[in-house]
Amino acid sequence: MPNSPTSPVKLKPIEIRLRYLLPADLYAATWIDASPANLERVFEHLRALQHILSDYTCRQILDDPPQAGETRYRKKRCRGSLMFTDLAGFTSLMEANASQGKAGAAALLSIMNAYFSTMIEIIHKSGGDLLEFTGDALLALFEEDKRREGLDILRAVRAGLRMQRAMQQFAAIPTPNGMVNLGMRVGIHSGHFLMADVGTPRRMEHVLLGKTVHQAKLTEGAGRVGRVNLSQQTFQQVEQYFRFEEGEPGYKLVVDDFSEEQLGEYEITPSRRQASLALLDRSANGLISQISDMLDSIEPLACFLPQPILNLLVESAARRNISPDFLEPTIMFVNLLGLPELADLMLIGQEWQVVNSFKQAFSLINAAVEARGGILKKVTYHLSGSDIVIYFGVPTAYTNNEQRAADAALAIREIVRNLKPPNVAPPVTCQIGIASGPAFMAEIGEKRGRREFNVLGDTVNTTARLMNQAQSNQIIISERVYQAIAGHFKCQSLGQVSLKGKRAPVNIYELLGSGSSS
Repeated sequence: MPNSPTSPVKLKPIEIRLRYLLPADLYAATWIDASPANLERVFEHLRALQHILSDYTCRQILDDPPQAGETRYRKKRCRGSLMFTDLAGFTSLMEANASQGKAGAAALLSIMNAYFSTMIEIIHKSGGDLLEFTGDALLALFEEDKRREGLDILRAVRAGLRMQRAMQQFAAIPTPNGMVNLGMRVGIHSGHFLMADVGTPRRMEHVLLGKTVHQAKLTEGAGRVGRVNLSQQTFQQVEQYFRFEEGEPGYKLVVDDFSEEQLGEYEITPSRRQASLALLDRSANGLISQISDMLDSIEPLACFLPQPILNLLVESAARRNISPDFLEPTIMFVNLLGLPELADLMLIGQEWQVVNSFKQAFSLINAAVEARGGILKKVTYHLSGSDIVIYFGVPTAYTNNEQRAADAALAIREIVRNLKPPNVAPPVTCQIGIASGPAFMAEIGEKRGRREFNVLGDTVNTTARLMNQAQSNQIIISERVYQAIAGHFKCQSLGQVSLKGKRAPVNIYELLGSGSSS
């Protein structure tokens, strides 16, 4: 690093920390001239980036961020109510706007941001924490309040009722193809689970493990559009506070016959953002010291994002705008079975064995994806196991996304086969699905609040359903993926299957290995 008259201080102590957190032009300008004026620009950029990363982060991490690469579980056993939501009608909405190009993407983003902003505000004001977006679905946590048993369930149910009432504004949306109706299912289940931060300094992930998470997902899936659905166990804890109707066997639907006064005021209005550091010393040495302090608060948040998404946020921080678009990525879902279930098999005090095993699996799978140009977007939750969502082609596109995904899938399967969990664990296996096709890419959520970079659409849903078709350690691919990779990989036809949301049966194939099928 030069130390010329225009560079009064050496940046070497912090330069390596700035490489991936500064826009390319600002990094170059500061490298050439580390003057107080440029250092002040660095500070202001990092302050804006801190706000952005805070908005991308759930409150569980914001309140107690780990050091980059610090694998840990947060409590011996967490308890609370988990709420899953799922949006019905998005595919029709996307298809209606896709033909309008950029204007359609902007229109669709406006609708989705209105929807997510409304739901996120209700969750937060009702005392919940939005843990994640997965496509058009949401997962929120209402933590146990030890001062009053069942308060977390009451808050979650009231939030669900408020959210369903708010859906009335999205019941009839005008589009170029006519009116589109959006609806939502809400499922709530309460219980114990294991919450952990796993990974490496390069890439961390916040995960929930245990059967409570799976049961919450099952509760949403067994629900009805427009209703709040509770598992039997959760219903029994609050049955005196609400009226219920029978739902699917083992579930109860909340009857919303409350007046606004009976539903009550919002419980909590939390502040999510971290306080910004004020710029107190504008001398070169003072700026270096304050930049270092700012990096201390940013780095623990930055490692929870895949590097390509972090790069996108860094480069767009000044504009605070990522343009929405209709793209055709390749999506992969990996359901990891065995390790998540381990959380319910270990005794109190053995949690570290679960977390360490999951850390190993996540870190190796992420490395396999990164090495092939993809991004491991998140670990989410399935009816059993843990779903790992992977993108190829967004935000960085390649001409051979399908081949990269196929190669990664084979590597992931081999990683899973070689995992050695604790002796009490069931065998670790995976199910993998891959599909490519139209999708909507955007930064969605609140305008100046909780948000995420996301990919939504029927291709994402189709991929998840292909994964569900897979047997143990099997890789199922769509016909479009097969056509793109058949000359490079061994595949075999599995005939036609009926998939939810598809009018006609679709052709599916099994990816067997490398090498031509011929």
